[in-house]
Amino acid sequence: MSAQTISDVLARSAAVKLATAERCSDAAFEASGMIATALQSGGKLMLCGNGGSAGDAQHLAAEFVATLDHQRPRVGLAAIALTTDTSFITAYSNDFSFDGIFSRQVETLGREDDVLIGISTSGNSKNVVAAMKAAQAGDIRTIAFSGEAGGEICDYADIAIC
Repeated sequence: MSAQTISDVLARSAAVKLATAERCSDAAFEASGMIATALQSGGKLMLCGNGGSAGDAQHLAAEFVATLDHQRPRVGLAAIALTTDTSFITAYSNDFSFDGIFSRQVETLGREDDVLIGISTSGNSKNVVAAMKAAQAGDIRTIAFSGEAGGEICDYADIAIC
């Protein structure tokens, strides 16, 4: 790998960030308001995804519960990544199906004042789509984080950030 290759990769990354800022700022602002309203009314934020998206869900939940800025401490904000309970995930997927691991948690733990963020690069992860459907059925607001094409999760999102 050459210095020029690294420079090209960084330039492409910057271009993606600029395009995201242009295309997604309004939806991100709307989503932040939805989340703030939910948390202020006693609701919680639930997040789900697979693989790297599971890691993203866990990281985001941790930032809400802990703090984003050590220079400005604040109370913890109610957030949970539905990707972390390995006992539940392995039991449910073994007894039923991996496709229902998130929807079952949304049905059980979710309340009307909550928000679910479904994260899927393709937008078509079956278990994330099922969670989005379950959230809508329970009058839980939904936000989709997806790749450029959006995918099926956007069909069940109140706000889609693609």
